[in-house]
Amino acid sequence: MNKRRLFIVEIVNTIHAPKAIGPYSQGMIWNELIFSSGQIPIDPITGKMVECDIEGQAEQVMKNVEAVLREAGTTLSHVVKTTCFLQNMEDFATFNKVYEKYFIGKPARSCVAVKALPKNALCEVEVIAVREK
Repeated sequence: MNKRRLFIVEIVNTIHAPKAIGPYSQGMIWNELIFSSGQIPIDPITGKMVECDIEGQAEQVMKNVEAVLREAGTTLSHVVKTTCFLQNMEDFATFNKVYEKYFIGKPARSCVAVKALPKNALCEVEVIAVREK
């Protein structure tokens, strides 16, 4: 009998995004789909939270998401779904201005307010993207 492995998963790991702060990976690739872990505004060089307003934190989050995707072999233009978490929904308009600069392809999106985020971040973003063959 000829057996084929149908479930091959690759782990995404890059020095250009923050190291995982728990028992998880920065992202996973299954077939041509990339699933990123939520990215918070940690500077990957210093390993420290970017201490600034929602705009500055959102910028760092987008750079971190972009770095994970680049390592996985794709770009922000190939994102099909985002999930965004905000510590305060009053920050939505400012967050959205940063978001729309990066996600010009307008992927499907969920955006929710949460009571707290890791390291008291103001925002977090996770994505699902496709990788070109």
